[in-house]
Amino acid sequence: MNSLATSPHTRRMPAALPFPGLRAPAEDLYRHLLEAILEQRIGPAERFTEDSLKAMFGVSRAEVRRVLTQLSHEQVIVLRAHHRPRVAEPDAERIRQTLHARRLAEATLVRMACRNASPDGLKRLRACVERLRLAVAQARRGAAIRLSGEFHLQLAQLAGNAPLAHFLGSLVPLTSLAIARNAGQAPEGDTWQAHLAIVEAVEGRDADKAAVLMGRYLERLEDGLLDSTRERRAAG
Repeated sequence: MNSLATSPHTRRMPAALPFPGLRAPAEDLYRHLLEAILEQRIGPAERFTEDSLKAMFGVSRAEVRRVLTQLSHEQVIVLRAHHRPRVAEPDAERIRQTLHARRLAEATLVRMACRNASPDGLKRLRACVERLRLAVAQARRGAAIRLSGEFHLQLAQLAGNAPLAHFLGSLVPLTSLAIARNAGQAPEGDTWQAHLAIVEAVEGRDADKAAVLMGRYLERLEDGLLDSTRERRAAG
């Protein structure tokens, strides 16, 4: 199995995807394990065990199981009785359905964010975009994918609709996994700029513009992911 050791850059970054209810050690495990998957230091062909994660991160077996269960619910890993966990391999149809659901959810969430965004929330969004910009500039692809997901979840929190934000939280990790498995796909150099434009529209309370920008970003993401997935399948 590839090493799960994290770089200094990774250690300094905040958690990308919220995992409510976990204590700090399990939150760290969730963050580092997800990033290892997004950076493809753990791939679909590899297997890891509860014992290896427990020893590597110094957490309890119960915490390891909670994190693996969460990642399984998010369809990032596959858990089967009497088998080691493995990274999921979403097919083109699953990716298409997930992104379609995201477009529907985020079209509503971004409009609600325009009405409900607070100055502190907007400040956090801008800080997230800046971290994303730096990650892209430094070619830290796994971190950039994580931070892009974090941006969309933070925006959902600004909207002030907890059930809808929770629903989006079930879709973002699988999207991140699909991005990670398609080497030619986002985050590209202009990804952070697309996110910044959305922030500026939300800050200006321009719901129509924000919805258009969000839809355009997600449509481009879907087109790139599905094309890449089909090409990989044809080559295989």
